[in-house]
Amino acid sequence: MAVISSLLFPPVLTRRTITICSNSSKSMAAEKQIDGETSKRVVVCGGGVIGVCTAYFLAKKGVAVTLIEKSAVACAASGKAGGFLAFDWCDGSPVAHLARASFNLHRSLAEELNGFESYGYRPLTTLSLTVTESKPGGGGLGLPDWVNGPAKSPSTIGTTKTTAQVHPQLFTRKLLSTATEKYGVEVVIGKLEEVRVESGRVNSVVLEGGRVIDTDVVVLAMGPWSSKFELLSSIFRVYCTKAHSIVLEPKEPNAITPHALFLTYRPAHGGEALDPEVYPRPTGEVYICGMSSQEEVPDDPDQVTSNPESIQVLKRVAKTVSSYLNEENALVKAEQACFLPSTEDGVPVIGEIPGIKGCYVGTGHSCWGILNGPATGAALAELIVDGVATSVDLSRFSPSRFSKRRSRV
Repeated sequence: MAVISSLLFPPVLTRRTITICSNSSKSMAAEKQIDGETSKRVVVCGGGVIGVCTAYFLAKKGVAVTLIEKSAVACAASGKAGGFLAFDWCDGSPVAHLARASFNLHRSLAEELNGFESYGYRPLTTLSLTVTESKPGGGGLGLPDWVNGPAKSPSTIGTTKTTAQVHPQLFTRKLLSTATEKYGVEVVIGKLEEVRVESGRVNSVVLEGGRVIDTDVVVLAMGPWSSKFELLSSIFRVYCTKAHSIVLEPKEPNAITPHALFLTYRPAHGGEALDPEVYPRPTGEVYICGMSSQEEVPDDPDQVTSNPESIQVLKRVAKTVSSYLNEENALVKAEQACFLPSTEDGVPVIGEIPGIKGCYVGTGHSCWGILNGPATGAALAELIVDGVATSVDLSRFSPSRFSKRRSRV
């Protein structure tokens, strides 16, 4: 029986090291197990959307999976993101095929897991509009009735065929609960200290306190905390963007229609326009995000705090956009911040670490982590079990691109 807490989340990634072991009969047996095409043992490190999706799809393939967690699933970006999904918004970029595959996979997962009810999956219409804080006015042609602030120039930038949403925390936790109950994924609460490598192949992991878990494969799905892990930071850099958000609970939730809003917001005091986003949720909440900056990620996810000035700006955005979202008509349920991981070339890192057989990584998805989680997890599962990813070509995302680049410098 798998063991799972109701609140789990990523390990603190401050002291992880690689330990090189001498040859042993146990290692030789593990090597024979892999070469003999028998069931692999996989440890997934990190309980955000990338790690959970990877564990889910591995377990569906019959792999014995252990997910290492320090405290709570989806307590960082995978619980505090907007959960916006777009089919073709990444077209023309290196992640175009990954995004399209993942958008379709989200739809399939929603049907498989009753996502419409269990984690708020739904297609929605997406609008772009301009809001000027200092101007009076109320709504306009082409706007939903609840958008009754000084908005203008609305245009439809996504339809119910091309944009959708999930509640990211509910999605991640639903996927993991299904993986544990139906496919036998084990969740271990503990801090990962070491990944042991023997003869160039992953051998085991060591938790704080000394517990050793034998494994054939390790997947490092650490999100922004990849920058704290020396093995990864020696190959590529992960930059962290701190993004703020608030969650409101309107007194009249039925008045809020499923329209995502991408704003050009002009503050009353002038200065540069802002780009906040507004996502009504079928849970009756309204999520508003924006106000990002480059900052160093703290050692522990529990140490992430929001900046009061950024939160106040988002509250002003809310009440300017809609009277349904001002302080008299909506309860503030959350004031929060999270860190989004990006690589030095802006492309996610998905694949096997050069020179270490059985050591895989999945990180650097920036603001598209929730969208691209399913396809990333499914492709990593194919790569680990079958030796090649068939659903998505992962060659563009290989971590080897960084080692090759540095070897030329």
